[in-house]
Amino acid sequence: MRFRRNLQRLGEIFAYEISKTMNYQTTDIKTPLGVAPVETLVQQPVLATILRAGLPLQQGLLNIFDRAENAFISAYRKYDEAGEFHIEFEYLATPLLDGKDVILSDPMLASGASMEVGYQALLKKGNPKHVHLVVIIASAQGVEYVTKHITADNVTLWIGAVDSEMTSMSYIVPGLGDAGDLAFGAKIDSH
Repeated sequence: MRFRRNLQRLGEIFAYEISKTMNYQTTDIKTPLGVAPVETLVQQPVLATILRAGLPLQQGLLNIFDRAENAFISAYRKYDEAGEFHIEFEYLATPLLDGKDVILSDPMLASGASMEVGYQALLKKGNPKHVHLVVIIASAQGVEYVTKHITADNVTLWIGAVDSEMTSMSYIVPGLGDAGDLAFGAKIDSH
């Protein structure tokens, strides 16, 4: 539970920082004693995450962007008999993304392949104004992969920390471990 809550806290911090890049308008808010001009977002972002590990991070983002629409992507590592993996994409639920800011979150950026798959899946649902990719810990190789394969000018990569090492199985060292398992419990079948 503590790990999950800490992921939420990090989501709140990222949301605060990302909010500084967004467009605002002055809106008059009525209080019991009068009217006050307040800066509000011109448009709420769409919060997207890769299931299941990304759920606590997305909840933290949602705690700040509490009127945001949500999108969910199912992507996971599928291993073959030789121990090699590819990213399996199974599911996408999202609103129309045309002209919207999208925040795509996944706690760990190891190889970078799942982030690329998630990003490409979102583009099938519209043409976002800007995409913010949010990760807590990334490998240096994952950052290099993402910056090489996601080259659009309207994409910003937000990273909490970069670890320099990644194992031959594409696990970040020291990393965190499996963020989904730490937040929700171990899986019976890891594909």
